[in-house]
Amino acid sequence: MTKDRLLDGRVALITGASSGIGAAAARVFAREGAKVVLAARREDRLKTLVEELRSAGAEAEYVVADMTQSQDTAAAVACAVERYGRLDAAFNNAGYGVGRTPLHLMGDDLYDQIMDVNVRGVWNCLRDEVTAMLETGGGSIVNNSSVGGLLATPVAAPYVASKHAVIGLTKAAAAEYAAQGIRVNAVAPGTTRTEVVGEWFAQNPGIEEALHQATPQPRTAEPEEIAEAAAWLCSHRASFVTGITMPVDGGFTMV
Repeated sequence: MTKDRLLDGRVALITGASSGIGAAAARVFAREGAKVVLAARREDRLKTLVEELRSAGAEAEYVVADMTQSQDTAAAVACAVERYGRLDAAFNNAGYGVGRTPLHLMGDDLYDQIMDVNVRGVWNCLRDEVTAMLETGGGSIVNNSSVGGLLATPVAAPYVASKHAVIGLTKAAAAEYAAQGIRVNAVAPGTTRTEVVGEWFAQNPGIEEALHQATPQPRTAEPEEIAEAAAWLCSHRASFVTGITMPVDGGFTMV
């Protein structure tokens, strides 16, 4: 094995792994030496991705799971433990975002769906991941927040609230388990070229250029760039880093 890979020999769970940042993370974590367990709702995509990773020499499994269901997150963690003997790292990436809707026009059902996926989903994952890591002496967890968790953006109130909550959960868990060898951090991506964002750009001509103008590095991030940050935070090279939220946004939140 190549000794300088970030995650050599580590067992990592990645949620929301069927597309976008999650799929990119699956490839980056596997390339960096991790044994990966991928969790998402779309089995066809998971199966194809696992076959790709295995063909490249990685060890990979998948679990069809809805992160809002506690039995599903427990099953995803159990898959890692049963297949590989432990859980060393997790990237809680699964999330839900919607088109821009003014607060006064947004119904309860949409609010509930956003909060359920983005907050309860992370809560469920944290609880099961921490339980597994306590049994083996520690590990590293990264939650996917957003620049919306650091700033207020208009006509997206529940999404903004949910991503602030992810940062709160990150800090709370980091403080609670640091002495027991579990590090918990978050990444806050800026606009990233996922399928959902691509559709949003197509439906709103000019929005990508406007975002570029507001970003010191005037471009859209690639999913792999967010995945690289998550992989570093999960690695031993970030061994004294816990409780932070790392913007990966081309400088958007510094201006």
